[in-house]
Amino acid sequence: MCNLYTERKSAAEVAAHFGVDPPMQAFNTAEDVYPGYSGMVVREAEGRRILQSMTWGFPRHSKNKKTGLPNKPGYTNNARDDMLWIIWKQWYTDPAQRCLIPFTAFAEAVGEKGSMTKTWISVADQPLAAWAGLWRPTVEWGDAYTGVMVDATDELLDIHDRMPVILHPEEHEIWLRAPAEEAIKLVRKYPGDRLVADHTNDPWSNRGKPSAPPPAPEMPSLL
Repeated sequence: MCNLYTERKSAAEVAAHFGVDPPMQAFNTAEDVYPGYSGMVVREAEGRRILQSMTWGFPRHSKNKKTGLPNKPGYTNNARDDMLWIIWKQWYTDPAQRCLIPFTAFAEAVGEKGSMTKTWISVADQPLAAWAGLWRPTVEWGDAYTGVMVDATDELLDIHDRMPVILHPEEHEIWLRAPAEEAIKLVRKYPGDRLVADHTNDPWSNRGKPSAPPPAPEMPSLL
């Protein structure tokens, strides 16, 4: 599960990288994005790409076991690959509801419970990469998005057993436009020898306080 990633790029830089017209208004997004925070999303509408700020996480509803009353909605910020044709079918099979989630690194919690630290994972051959995502309008907090996850590559297993679906640049248009049967071919592990892990001493519980992302690597290196 991915519960934290960083953009570390301005809206103008993201727009230029993904071939989007710069937004008319500045985005109010955090550099470190947690579930429930606003993040930048690239999607298509009327044949052109749009850069938009959305809430990370589809609404998840539950009831209080004692009172039976509704709890405050939670955030479903990850979508399992094996559930794309089941839970997520409504949005996955509609190309218009797929999106790109720009990121420079994602983080996982490592260590013993109570003293976990952040390990940042970046993509050596893509300083600014795209995570395959889904989006939809919500009553609760407007447009929202979630990221598709797969089993982790072997090099990441000592950190976590799941990882985001990281797209190659030539796959962006396929994810945004192709039929579901073709897009599913992109739902796979990213080559482990192109990922770089930076193990930090920054507490995982240090939510909301930006931490330094890993430096951009000069060449691909093994985790």
